[in-house]
Amino acid sequence: MPAVNSQPRRARSGNRRDEAARVAVLHAADDLLVEHGFGALTVEAIARRAGVAKQTIYRWWPSKVEILLDTLIEDTAKRLPVPTELPTASGIRAYLRDFADFLAADPAGKCLLTLLAEAQHDPGTAASFHERYLEPRRIAEIEMLTRATEAGEVSPVLGPEATMDALLGPIVYCALTGVAVPRDLVDTLAENILRPRA
Repeated sequence: MPAVNSQPRRARSGNRRDEAARVAVLHAADDLLVEHGFGALTVEAIARRAGVAKQTIYRWWPSKVEILLDTLIEDTAKRLPVPTELPTASGIRAYLRDFADFLAADPAGKCLLTLLAEAQHDPGTAASFHERYLEPRRIAEIEMLTRATEAGEVSPVLGPEATMDALLGPIVYCALTGVAVPRDLVDTLAENILRPRA
């Protein structure tokens, strides 16, 4: 009579993602985007670089845009977090400088700019980008600004949403047009728009 296995049978993982494979896919997508651009980025190429089956990627992500969004969300959470402690004028200024550096030099900054551009002519990308990345981040940035205003650290000349647009817009425009952010731009924006406490 065969021996009875007393160990409980492990449930099948089904569509659960293998973490190492997931991270490999995100890194591959990021690297290929920087190397070849969005137009040449394909799921096939990502699968090859990550060492996973193409079917595995399609089981986890419906498109390359969603892969890039996951990459962007994770990378900005690690490398460009919105400050959550009591914000100061200097803290907001530092966040703006970090944002400019992120767009200019970080591979995830390239991912952000690519998705911004793609969203201009693809409604599906625009909707997903807005829901998953732009809106949550904007809420966090406006909360940062509101707390700084309530604490008397800054006295913005505009409402919270318009203030964030006025602060971030010139930085994004420089990055989209390939122009280096002028050294004194962030300081000028902070002084004239935030009006920090003397």
